[in-house]
Amino acid sequence: MKLLAAPLFAAALMLPSAPASAVVLDLSTMSCKQFVESGDDSIKMVFIWLDGWYKGDQDEALFDTEVFIENAKKFGKYCAEHPTVSIVTAAEKILGN
Repeated sequence: MKLLAAPLFAAALMLPSAPASAVVLDLSTMSCKQFVESGDDSIKMVFIWLDGWYKGDQDEALFDTEVFIENAKKFGKYCAEHPTVSIVTAAEKILGN
């Protein structure tokens, strides 16, 4: 395994890196409308973060995809119906139970 790791690491260093497009998201002020309009990558990233935040330490390292998808659908529906509500409020309503 060690023999394979060194060449892979060297190859990874030689690959051109993608330009950094750092964005700071203030989730405490983001509205549901902004969330829904932020694009697939941002939606996924933010919802995964929210899911982890509301789980805290209760589930250790367990990730139940069925529950995650169901919560994502509920969250999306809630945000679509309440575009002016903050995502923190939406998350508390959907994930805070």
